[in-house]
Amino acid sequence: MKFKYRLYGDSRRPVIPVIISNHGSYIQSEVLIDSGSDRCFFDQEIAEVLGIDQDHCTKQEVFGVGGKILSYYTYPVMMTVGGKSYSIEAGFMKFLGGGIVPYGFVGQKGFFENFIVRFDLRNNGIELEDTNRSK
Repeated sequence: MKFKYRLYGDSRRPVIPVIISNHGSYIQSEVLIDSGSDRCFFDQEIAEVLGIDQDHCTKQEVFGVGGKILSYYTYPVMMTVGGKSYSIEAGFMKFLGGGIVPYGFVGQKGFFENFIVRFDLRNNGIELEDTNRSK
């Protein structure tokens, strides 16, 4: 699967479209491919759209870039990338990215375990190779 970098201000970022779904509800979103993120994170509002009740989630904590402890909730969802769906355990956080960035983050667990990722900033390309493909 091939994608182009997206321009945000003066910066090109590896942001791609995804679909997040839960029991028949779904939402289209964008995510930053972030090798420094331990898991996939989405804003709490996405959980609400998908009908996910925090009472049925596992609460966890993570350190943010600034060293601040942040709380989030995990819940299993389906994430569709390039037409193929993957079962992941997503983290949902209130005001993800400080409420400033318009995208979620996909990281090691749930994303990098499913893809080999090639970043090619010079040629404005991102390539994903599915590690779960049939042999």
